[in-house]
Amino acid sequence: MHQFQQIHQAMGDKAFTQQVVNAAPYFGSIDPILTKLESGCAEVLLKNQKKIHNHIGTVHAIAMCNAAELAAGMATTVSIPENSRWIAKGMTVVYLVKAKTDLRVVTEATEVDFSIEGDVIVPVAAYDEKDVKVFTAQITMNVKHN
Repeated sequence: MHQFQQIHQAMGDKAFTQQVVNAAPYFGSIDPILTKLESGCAEVLLKNQKKIHNHIGTVHAIAMCNAAELAAGMATTVSIPENSRWIAKGMTVVYLVKAKTDLRVVTEATEVDFSIEGDVIVPVAAYDEKDVKVFTAQITMNVKHN
């Protein structure tokens, strides 16, 4: 088990997420809660709140991108070999339906080979409260081994 998984379990979802936000402050703009952290899988709760709405009152596309990058980044962190590092290199997204509720943003990367060096594609999806997929992303992570 990766040390971040152990810390997440020990601290709990909200306290651990706050530590992540302290390290990467931009994520704080969406008030995420990291609810799951495993190799190949991370899950973020994105609360439906006015500050992340667009002009039509639904969850803004970039708020979903922000949550997707957080989920993919955390899943990558606990999945790559020790002493490796990563940086997000690109993101391709598809908005499927309007997001009108809290969202569960999930990496679906259990089949991804995180042991390679170079570009790794991490798939992410966002689901509404009725478990309808509202958004997908393919995030390119550039992995380097030390």
